[in-house]
Parts: sequence; structure tokens; C-alpha cells
Amino acid sequence: MPVARSNILAGVKLPWKNETPAEAGEATSSSARAAADASADGTTATATRTTQGKGRPTPKRREAEARRRGPVTPAPTTRAEARARRKELKGPRKSRAERKVDGESRKNARAEQRQKMMDGDERYLMPRDKGPVRKYVRDVVDSRRNFAGLFMPFAILLIVVMFLPAIAVYATLLMLVFAVFLVIDGVILGRLVNKRVRERFPDSTDGGFALGWYSFSRSMQMRFMRAPRPQVKPGDAV
Repeated sequence: MPVARSNILAGVKLPWKNETPAEAGEATSSSARAAADASADGTTATATRTTQGKGRPTPKRREAEARRRGPVTPAPTTRAEARARRKELKGPRKSRAERKVDGESRKNARAEQRQKMMDGDERYLMPRDKGPVRKYVRDVVDSRRNFAGLFMPFAILLIVVMFLPAIAVYATLLMLVFAVFLVIDGVILGRLVNKRVRERFPDSTDGGFALGWYSFSRSMQMRFMRAPRPQVKPGDAV
């Protein structure tokens, strides 16, 4: 708009202007040139700011990842091709002698691990058996003659007796009495174990019902079936 206004007033003699028509024409031409230069500069700047397109759509993320990974092997079309591909992935087939040697080595390794676990090696124990507190609890249980140790023999005897109708009623009554004594023995053992653990390991957080149940469940097993294997004899001081 400033350029158009200058063109309209170019030939008008204003009272406060003392310039001649020639000077006015020269000024008008200078203004026109400046406007043309400004317009050219604006067009150039606009052209400079315009970003040329790539001429193709931006690839999706899945397509870009697939291009980086390379071509994907097509799925097998027949069972024979699937078996051949599984064999190829497994590698060269071992001979019968090699497979036998590998099986024997794995068997020996498992037997060695079980032996070390039964001996009480901390590296091969289950998480519930690890730690000095649990080892001390096992020693306390193994050094004591527990009434709960009669559970399995009594259960087997009770199953046999149940097939005799003449004494089945008495067997049921005897089972109830045995269960009462079993609970009493478990409570006594749990309290004893917790008391000794607090005295031996005052900073330990292991205790309460969990420790009492751990000791009771071990006492219910027959001595030769306990794992890890007992390290003390009945009656030994712990």
C-alpha cells in the first residue's frame, strides 16, 4: 500500500514541498525501484524458506526395521522342508556314542549336585534351606527325638487297619488322638526353635510362624528321607 500511495501523489504539487517536477519524478522512480527491489527480495526470501519435497512418502517404522534386518526367510511349505530346517538349526547330528557320552556326563553332574546338596553345601541348597539360621534349625530338629517323626509309619499302619471293619472305629479314634499329640509336639518344637534362634542370632529377621513351620515339616519326615542329610545324631548338644 505505501508504494501505491506514492504513485498517486507523484504528480501533485504539495504546498510544503519546494521540489521541482523533475526532482519529484526522480524521487518517484527511486521509490518504484526500491519497491521493486523489496518485492524481489521478499520473493527470494520466500523461495529460500520453501523446502523442496522428497518426492516419495516417508517409510513406516516397520518397513525401516525390516530393511535394516535384511530379507526374511520364507516359512516352510511342507513338513519335509520344516524337518530339514530344524536339522539345519540344530547343527551336525551327533553319533550314538557321542550322545551316550553327553548323557552320562549330564547324569554324573546331576548326581554330583545332589550329593553336595545332601551334604549341606550352600551353593546347591534350595533357597528355603540356605543361611546359617536354617542350618541351625535343622541341627536342632535332627538332635531331637520328635513325636512328629512317627507320622508316616502311623499313616501307613492306619491305611492297612482301615480295611478291617472290625477295628475301623478304633482306628479313627486313634487317629484323632495322634493328630492332637502331633499338633502339641509341633507347637512345642516351634517355640523351642524360635527361642534358640533369638538367643543364637539376635540380629536375624528369620523367625515366627515361618521358622516354626520349617522345623515342623522337617520333623515329620523320617530321618533317612530328610534333605539335606542330618549332620548331628539324636541327643547331641547343639
